[in-house]
Amino acid sequence: MKFFVDTADVAAIRELNDLGMVDGVTTNPSLILKSGRDIAEVTREICEIVSGPVSAEVVASDAEGMIAEGRHLAKIADNIAVKVPLTWDGLRACKVLSGEGRMVNVTLCFSPAQAILAAKAGASFISPFIGRLDDINLDGMELIAQIREIYDNYDWTTEILAASIRSVNHITDAARIGADVITAPPAVIKAMASHVLTDKGLDQFNADWAKTGQKIV
Repeated sequence: MKFFVDTADVAAIRELNDLGMVDGVTTNPSLILKSGRDIAEVTREICEIVSGPVSAEVVASDAEGMIAEGRHLAKIADNIAVKVPLTWDGLRACKVLSGEGRMVNVTLCFSPAQAILAAKAGASFISPFIGRLDDINLDGMELIAQIREIYDNYDWTTEILAASIRSVNHITDAARIGADVITAPPAVIKAMASHVLTDKGLDQFNADWAKTGQKIV
């Protein structure tokens, strides 16, 4: 499974990348706003840190506008994945941009039917939103499983990018189902290393070691 980091925080990306925990990055207008930086400037810096795909999202609502913005964003770096919404205009933009050899991440997917259309339009990635489905009492993981089954039926190469990740359980469940990629905030990825029994065990080891009065170096 690939790990994408869902942030425009360059320091957080750099920290995780140095540990080998970053295969790509996803951004959106909200994350760009949170960074307080110019979209081209911060996206270019992220692309210099990370060798994998960096999703940069269009903001136009019509296909022609999305295509123009996508082409402009793609000039920032070779590893840009143009992010378009799963609307009819977004699918039209995906078809054109993917036909030009550009990576396209189709986002805001909430149904298997939408995922089918994205694959047919040539999407590099489909981004089903797990957490937002859970928020309205639907099963986000069931959507991942349904898309996985459909894509495997036809050997479609569009990668399932599990998005709107809220917890460590979301990540492990997506991995068990077979999502190709997860994108999560840095804090959620770092939380994967935490376990109360690990902390308890370390406390016991440290207490016992102190009683020996020894030093390793």
